[in-house]
Amino acid sequence: MDELRRIARAVLYEGYLLWPYRRSALKNQHRWTIGGVHPEPYGRAHEGNPWVMQTQCLVEAGPADTVDVRVRFLHLVTSEIARRDGDRLDKVPELTVGERRFLPREEAVEREVAACGLRLGALLGPAHRIPVDVPAEEETERLADAAGRPAGAVLRSRQALRGHVDVRAEEAEPGVLRLTVRVVNTTPWHGDVRAEAMRRTFVAAHSVLHTTGGRFVSLMDPPERLRAAAAGCRNVGTWPVLAGPEGERHTMLSAPIILYDHPRVSPESPGDLFDATEIDQLLTLSVLALSDEEKREIRDGDPRGREILDRCDALTAEQLMRLHGVLRPEPARARPPARTEPTA
Repeated sequence: MDELRRIARAVLYEGYLLWPYRRSALKNQHRWTIGGVHPEPYGRAHEGNPWVMQTQCLVEAGPADTVDVRVRFLHLVTSEIARRDGDRLDKVPELTVGERRFLPREEAVEREVAACGLRLGALLGPAHRIPVDVPAEEETERLADAAGRPAGAVLRSRQALRGHVDVRAEEAEPGVLRLTVRVVNTTPWHGDVRAEAMRRTFVAAHSVLHTTGGRFVSLMDPPERLRAAAAGCRNVGTWPVLAGPEGERHTMLSAPIILYDHPRVSPESPGDLFDATEIDQLLTLSVLALSDEEKREIRDGDPRGREILDRCDALTAEQLMRLHGVLRPEPARARPPARTEPTA
């Protein structure tokens, strides 16, 4: 399960912050582009901004078998900077306290909704609904100078999220069920500004399905007798693949990026670079080639970007050599998942 968590985390943070990991870089001015499930009013009014994500897959199981459903996503956090002025906090574009500079930015926290032990026979009736109800939150991080005097604060805020996850099943073939997981964002927000909509979006949403007694069916390479049933699966904005070791069929990962069955993180990778399909060596060397001022901007920005910079700077020559490349047997490749409908 540790390897599965690494894969799921790589999916969750895919595209979170891209090289050169600086807030001023053009590619980081338009973030949060992967796996967004937007507020329904906004999605209906803006084509290409879906408010529904749907997974359909096949599981060989009986009515008494159970399934665990977990839906994970990122929830945007807006961080503003304020300077202390007497008893007031005045928002400013930047603030330097000691040797550290603080800048406004967007971060994210991880969210998960789950229902475990759902009996598949019960799912043949009405859908099981898992509510999404995340209240708005605000927090203040006080900043003090070297002498301990109040200097300002980081003001973090998160908007409320509303929605639900519906789980249901239907018989596709004798002994085979078609499982549907439908993620819907019903947050009642009617604005038109994308940046504000993203604060109310399920970002990088994906599902992890697990069954102990049953066996999921590969949609990329289903057995001949189940090809027609697999072709009838309709996936919206997500691609389900078998997860875990080769040959294991107890877990399905449904992600907003195209993966093959049984994906894994390269063992040579020293850590997350927020671009799991890119070459670690290229990204690492590019980070090391940044100027001191560019590195300072990274350190003053997103804490996860700072972690990447510190890790790259600390790599040994041996660790860098491991990134030069390795030959592995080519895994079997098959057709993409059945009836997948990507979203912008």
